[in-house]
Amino acid sequence: MTVDLDAYVAEHSGQWRRLEELSGRGRLDAAEVDELVALYQRATTQLSVLRSRSPDPALVGQLSQVVLRARARLTGRPRPSWAAVGRFLVAGFPAAVYRAWPWWCGVATGFTLLSLFLIWYVADNPQTAAAFIGDEAAADLVESGFAGYYTEYAAPTFAFHLWTHNAWLAAQCLAAGVLIVPVLYLLWQNALNIGVVGGVMVAYGRADVFFGLITPHGLLELTGVFVAAGVGLRIGWSWIAPPTQLTRGQAVARAGREGVLVAVGLVGLFAVSAVIEAFVTPAPVPVPVRVAVGAAVWLAFLAYVVLLGRRAVAAEPDQSRPRDLRRR
Repeated sequence: MTVDLDAYVAEHSGQWRRLEELSGRGRLDAAEVDELVALYQRATTQLSVLRSRSPDPALVGQLSQVVLRARARLTGRPRPSWAAVGRFLVAGFPAAVYRAWPWWCGVATGFTLLSLFLIWYVADNPQTAAAFIGDEAAADLVESGFAGYYTEYAAPTFAFHLWTHNAWLAAQCLAAGVLIVPVLYLLWQNALNIGVVGGVMVAYGRADVFFGLITPHGLLELTGVFVAAGVGLRIGWSWIAPPTQLTRGQAVARAGREGVLVAVGLVGLFAVSAVIEAFVTPAPVPVPVRVAVGAAVWLAFLAYVVLLGRRAVAAEPDQSRPRDLRRR
């Protein structure tokens, strides 16, 4: 059975136009809300009739859009919630970082020891630096290259570049964490870069310049990298050795959700570290002042994670206990 399409449209098009008008209007009074509900109910029935009996896909699509807009108006459009943002900043992000602290603290320890060893080795064996970057490049690095890196571009442009670069590095660590090896490779690349550059600067007697420039922003920036790598490795380990109460898929999914929280939070952290590196690191002020600013921000982040993260984790229900246990 088919519908006389022209007659059907002529009979109901006025109602559809009125439904579309009410769906797009601002504030509605009580009578208009009742009218919107009634028109929506009729339109859904009419849409069902057209879908089953009308061969005109354009008309079906047009009425579907009208019905969807009306449904969105009745059910309410999702809006950004400042309360949700507050929960993320006060509980979600610090709790996710705090739960993974053994992982990123382990990464931080291993990375720092490896970097210091490479700095010592390259400084004690200058021919090593020549093999990596060449004698001419090493001399240029010491004379002006290293310090000039922080003033080569305008500070806002430099900060944006640093922000996107570090956020991308963190995203790589988190995304590749389930495979483990790529994360270790990224960490090795960064440790090698610090080791070679630092070793060259130390070998030429410019250790004060190297540590004076890298410390203000490096404390926070490297901590962000350590957190991303640690959480990424935690995701990989959840696949290798999931908790006994979870399947492998459930364990990876849970760790992955926390990885998303960490990824979003680290965007803000790297924005702060980029501002420090672009504006504070090259500032014409004494080195202790620059280091003090960087250290203060770094310690504030650690306190934020430990205090708020521990409190948020402690407030969570114990998911390891069966839900059907009852007091006897």
